[in-house]
Amino acid sequence: MKTSMWLGFIAILFISTYSFGKSNGVDDVIQEKYGYFLEKNYKTARIPFELHSNLILLYVKINDSDSLRFILDTGVSSIIITDPDILKPDKLRLTRKVNLVGAGEGNSIAAHVAIDNRFSMGRLKANHQNIVVLEKDFLHLSEYVGVPVHGIFGYEVFNNFVVTIDFSKKEIVLMRQDSYKYKKSKGDKHPIVIEDTKPYTNAVTLFADGRAHPIRVLIDTGAGHALLLNNTPKESFRLPEKVLRAQLGRGLNGVINGNLGRIDRLRLGRYEMDNIVASFPDSIAFGGKLNSQTDRQGNIGCELLRRFKVTMNYQQGYMVLKPVKSRLREKFEHDMSGMEIRADGKELRSYFVNHVLDSSPAFSAGLKEGDQLLFINDHAASELNVSEIYKMMQRGDGRSIDLMVKRQGEIFFARLTLKRMI
Repeated sequence: MKTSMWLGFIAILFISTYSFGKSNGVDDVIQEKYGYFLEKNYKTARIPFELHSNLILLYVKINDSDSLRFILDTGVSSIIITDPDILKPDKLRLTRKVNLVGAGEGNSIAAHVAIDNRFSMGRLKANHQNIVVLEKDFLHLSEYVGVPVHGIFGYEVFNNFVVTIDFSKKEIVLMRQDSYKYKKSKGDKHPIVIEDTKPYTNAVTLFADGRAHPIRVLIDTGAGHALLLNNTPKESFRLPEKVLRAQLGRGLNGVINGNLGRIDRLRLGRYEMDNIVASFPDSIAFGGKLNSQTDRQGNIGCELLRRFKVTMNYQQGYMVLKPVKSRLREKFEHDMSGMEIRADGKELRSYFVNHVLDSSPAFSAGLKEGDQLLFINDHAASELNVSEIYKMMQRGDGRSIDLMVKRQGEIFFARLTLKRMI
């Protein structure tokens, strides 16, 4: 798992799927609310979230389930259960089988539609919902995020409420459409367009190749990276002089390969950020699977969005960005170790090397796929979460990291010297 990529890109999902209506033939229950609503007629709801690998994780319940962790994604059209083992199949009303297509170099994956479900998240409730249940856990999100992840959701929440994402407080605020009033003190207002359940904006300009490139991007809270750029008939981006060939992430249909490089400068609204780490996916894994009707040149993810308080108003067609000044000054960094890791074992606190880049610090240190990390500097690996390990591997060009490693029953020590590779 690409350390800074999972922080800044890997655990992302680029999902393109079908949208399923809410009509399921169940007779109306008198006085029962349908669709999404806040209980007791509340106008607002504040719901805490966890941020792991730059992904927003919220606790939800499906029917009478225990609390489940779901990724909040601005554009996923349906509630998707990625780990079907957490729900009892005999308790679900499974109907037709569907195939889901998304990014990645593999084939579509199989899922079923389950009808007439209850969904809840704090004060948020929804009745008679259709959900998509994968046949098995194809994505293994938990291994790469480092905590249990059971599903993905998003569009219906954003479409039914004004949603504010406060990365500093780690909470989202849901507000009924009729209760939200925009004020300049809340930040800068930018138009968005909703197409195929996804929000797009023209508020981004890139400065590269000696010229300005106004671009149309997807606002993607289901992505941990800062910026992704794909070649389109309207715009073809030349790769930066210095790039790193890497596995950029995993989509719904497998691995996404491509290049990493830096863009000189990016302007979002009136705010500028320098030296942005950008991903350039191969067309076979990404660009070729985009909706051909959607005119977009890339997307921006949470590594960039977390520098703002973000409010999305789908119904009125705008977003509001209020900068967090200290975060605007933060540098954009990438993994400096050259190794990807995955979590396993009890509570996902055992860490294994999943991939090593040639000629990287991890390669020079002798690390190999399958190695287990026992200690990282003075910390037992089991005392750290994935995000903490990624941060250690991102900070300090030239800094040494001491590792205790287990390989096929043998224990040895390794030292890698972090290197800024892009």
